[in-house]
Amino acid sequence: MQFIYFVGTAGSGKSSLVYAFKEWMTLQGLDCITVNLDPGAEDIPYDIDVDIRDWVRVDEVMEEYQLGPNGAQIVCADLMAMNAKELVEAIDGFKTNYVLIDTPGQIELFAFRRSSEAIIDALGKDDSFIVFLSDPHLSKSPSGFVSSLMLCATVHFRFDIPFLNVLSKADMLKEEEFDQIVQWSQDPDALNNALTNEKIDSRTMLNIEFFKALESVGMFREIVPVSSQEKFGIEDIYDAIQESFAGGEDLRSD
Repeated sequence: MQFIYFVGTAGSGKSSLVYAFKEWMTLQGLDCITVNLDPGAEDIPYDIDVDIRDWVRVDEVMEEYQLGPNGAQIVCADLMAMNAKELVEAIDGFKTNYVLIDTPGQIELFAFRRSSEAIIDALGKDDSFIVFLSDPHLSKSPSGFVSSLMLCATVHFRFDIPFLNVLSKADMLKEEEFDQIVQWSQDPDALNNALTNEKIDSRTMLNIEFFKALESVGMFREIVPVSSQEKFGIEDIYDAIQESFAGGEDLRSD
């Protein structure tokens, strides 16, 4: 099995992309299942095969521990580690090639809690891949784009597994915004020039240094625009996964 984690900030479109990716894989004759890791999720657009809410639910934790939503989310994140064995057993019950994992809406609950490491290790770190969803609205400014790159890099450094940075909901951008973001991701000089053309203050200087640091450690990579609504970029995600796991071999030919 290969485990694909969809990670991003709240509202970045993780669940919608999981849905679109599963639909695409099904049309290609590729077997996959979906896993929901958000204990407080509502209105998930796809049929869930394995659901963390079968063991941990935000509303139940709120009632039992007399907590508000935020506190309950943190407790739930820690309780997930205690149910990692049951989660793995449920997933192992499916004979499938790909496991699409929809992570919690609040990125910090996945990226910065020990429970996520426990789950990744239990499922198999060597068989894991992260699709990081960059928010299109944050990425429209040079400094915002660097902030998004930093967040993506933080997630990568946290787990040290292969990843792909995608520009989520790219269909919501104006054509010139779309082209500008893609150019920044392809051309470090273009991004550096855009940063220096912003108002020069301490924040701008810090973003320039962040950008240089990302470039020096090899974290500056081309972003892949995707749209769950318009269905573009989905195959690019699949190709990146195959490149990571199978050296580019296309399992659709099997």
